Amino acid sequence: MFSLNELRRPVIAAPMAGGVSVPELVIAAADAGGLGFLAAGYKSVDDVLAQAHRVRMASGDPFGVNLFMPGAPANLDAASAYRGRLAGLAVELGVELPEPYEDDDAFDAKCAALWDAPVPVVSFTFGCPGADVIRRFRQAGTFTIATVTSVDEAAQATASGVDALVVQGPEAGGHRGTFDAHATPPTQPLDALLLAVRAATDLPLIAAGGLGTASAIAEALRTVAAVQLGTAFVDADEAGTSPVHRRALHDPRFIETALTRAFSGRVARALRNDFIDAYGPDAPPEYPALNQLTGPLRKAAAQSGDAEIVALWAGTSWRTTQTASVATILDNLL
Repeated sequence: MFSLNELRRPVIAAPMAGGVSVPELVIAAADAGGLGFLAAGYKSVDDVLAQAHRVRMASGDPFGVNLFMPGAPANLDAASAYRGRLAGLAVELGVELPEPYEDDDAFDAKCAALWDAPVPVVSFTFGCPGADVIRRFRQAGTFTIATVTSVDEAAQATASGVDALVVQGPEAGGHRGTFDAHATPPTQPLDALLLAVRAATDLPLIAAGGLGTASAIAEALRTVAAVQLGTAFVDADEAGTSPVHRRALHDPRFIETALTRAFSGRVARALRNDFIDAYGPDAPPEYPALNQLTGPLRKAAAQSGDAEIVALWAGTSWRTTQTASVATILDNLL
């Protein structure tokens, strides 16, 4: 079974759902000595298996697949009210908003598929499954990782039997991995959170959040087994990032990131834009219903190049993001 000690470079290319973490990015991360992750979130079981097959055929190095844990049922009435709030914008963009519906992202089916066609590593975001699920992955020869944002979550994941923890600080871009979608994510900085989690578990730790410079990465690696980088690879040559997102990372009109529920209902960090300012205050914590609602808006905005409506996921270190190959980015950061 895989071990973090096998990596020539202790760097994980974070799973970034929505099209960034394409097979080419995963393969490039492995070729450069790190560990790449496919993002299974929002994909069908067949698409996940097809992408895993592409990576497996192109590289003999280890790689991972990230799964979204389903949470409590969303309040569809609250989501429908938010749909009404977005109606005017939908008319402007010429799109129709769907009715929100319950969706568990086919978690059980994806687990079953990955037991039948195992991959070296599987990670979990938005929660951690029980010991029975982790045991099945271990029987399949799969190394498991849970994303945690607090000591309590780390304790739960440790008890489930996972092999390692991604400790995600509030500086991270994209979605916070907080188990409870309705909870306010912890604000404890990454360095302090790592110390607290280390005191609560003996599992290998992977640091994530705001690690955009060589000095920050070197400091983190003094106390953890590996680092996980997302924003650092968003503008990599091999990433599937949309052109509008790539341009925004280097656009001087975007001067800060913000935490918001506006796009999906879950707290996530992105470059602050008009959509966040206009709709963030009204966004209920109803994931994934809000993600369903805003999907057509984000797609239309991306196609037209309107960065003020797109979810421009980025961590606090976004200003250090490089436009280069994965190999070059890693060379510069290590």
